[in-house]
Amino acid sequence: MGHDSFRPFTSQPSLVSPILMTKQSLLLTLPLLLCNFLTLGATKDSPNILFIFTDDQSHRTVSSYPEAYDWAHTPNIDKLAESGIRFSHAYMSSWCMPARATMLTGLQQHNIPSLHRVGPYPGAEYDPEELPFWPKVFRERGYSTAQIGKWHVGTDTGYGRDWDYQYVWVRPVPTRENAREYYVDQKIILNGKPIGTVNAYATDNYTNRAVEFIHGEYRDPDKPWYLWLCYTGIHGPFTPADRHLDAYPNVEIPSPVDLYPPRPGKPEYAREYGVWREDPEGNARTYNQGRFGDSLYDATRQYHQAALSVDEGVGRLIESLRSTGQLENTLVVFTSDQGFAWGQHGFRHKRAPYAANIKVPFIVSMPGTVPANKVCPSPVGGIDLVPTFFKFANLDLPWKMDGRDMTSLLMDPGQTWSRPVLLSFTRESFKPDTDRIEAPPRYTGNNSPWYSFVVNDRYKYIQSFVENEIPELYHIDDDPDELQNLALLPEYRKIVIQQKELLASELKRTKARFVDQLPSVRGFD
Repeated sequence: MGHDSFRPFTSQPSLVSPILMTKQSLLLTLPLLLCNFLTLGATKDSPNILFIFTDDQSHRTVSSYPEAYDWAHTPNIDKLAESGIRFSHAYMSSWCMPARATMLTGLQQHNIPSLHRVGPYPGAEYDPEELPFWPKVFRERGYSTAQIGKWHVGTDTGYGRDWDYQYVWVRPVPTRENAREYYVDQKIILNGKPIGTVNAYATDNYTNRAVEFIHGEYRDPDKPWYLWLCYTGIHGPFTPADRHLDAYPNVEIPSPVDLYPPRPGKPEYAREYGVWREDPEGNARTYNQGRFGDSLYDATRQYHQAALSVDEGVGRLIESLRSTGQLENTLVVFTSDQGFAWGQHGFRHKRAPYAANIKVPFIVSMPGTVPANKVCPSPVGGIDLVPTFFKFANLDLPWKMDGRDMTSLLMDPGQTWSRPVLLSFTRESFKPDTDRIEAPPRYTGNNSPWYSFVVNDRYKYIQSFVENEIPELYHIDDDPDELQNLALLPEYRKIVIQQKELLASELKRTKARFVDQLPSVRGFD
């Protein structure tokens, strides 16, 4: 297929359809199934997969997460967590396009071939022969496949090749101006053909289409199905539905402790800069070219208001599964492409390597198969979902993927998972353009230099790809806000060296072309 990442290989025997199992029998039965069955294709009784993928939604917006404000209220997402497993440390990507490309390939951003930026942002293209997407394999092996919502991976959406049904808002088709319409007036493409502008509120519109799909429209009733539901909420401009404009009145929103510089222990790009200033009344506001903009209070409140329609959508989706008798045979995953920082470390964006910027909510449920009301403390990457989907669907992987099957965590979420989690940020470059490390940009409030981080043994090690910059080491439990850089303390020197070597090893494993060009790390090279 034109790239060594896609060489087929033979996987271990796959998981047989795990339907109607009791939670008591799961841990005894599932290992036997894993050892004794190999399914060549999907059957009518194979599990459905509902993959709910939101946009820029921080874990802090979900009230079942302890980092959420005490006034945040997402009852439907919380109920989903109660019915399954909530992961406390999950990392998807650093921004929108690589998150989606990763979810279509099982590869790290730096290992995704063919995809490259073209023209003004967000233009991009790829060659489907060199860069196949795995839903095509599901479709060929007996699944009905569908995608609803945002498409942000080039102009080829894959209808008829990867998807049996597709109702999507494509950035930047048909015009670049349409790429800004995250909530209303979206130009929709239905099964490969433009159908004009839809002025319904986007979150509700997508939920309506997804509910119809669950109820049997647009698909073969004799096949299991995979639905990737890509909400455009709660991406900027963070527009709530009209019914939520008065939500969360008079709430308390304290300023993050490191809202303003300096921030000791951070690399230069994060230590000295920021987009927030105090206005004459003492309120934190964005500040650019001598002008004050949005207040931290208003923006954070509006952001949480926009999340309410997503929560309502989740409630409708789960009720649709229940009312159609599909709940116990559907693996439901709820997560986001990345988070968003509101003042933490001075940021007002994603992209940076900190939990405040990119840590996501991550919930997996399948009543009777996945244990209920559990919290998994093991760090996971969104990239691990793809091989897990293949395991649940009883299908062999079509190529070697960078993610690792996390089925064992879904059987026993309390176990210690010793597999490291890697995430790289190469800005707008993918494998074709990552043979050389890009020079770091001048910090402008929405930029970060290239970096990679690895999470392992409760430690998160971050290396910015800037010559002679300091490394960062944080304990993800003791310091969830990532305020104290342990790498600067001599007693952690051995751990930093170990994590630095682990990062290089993971970059080599995932075929990072720049791994032999990593810059020196101050104090460790």
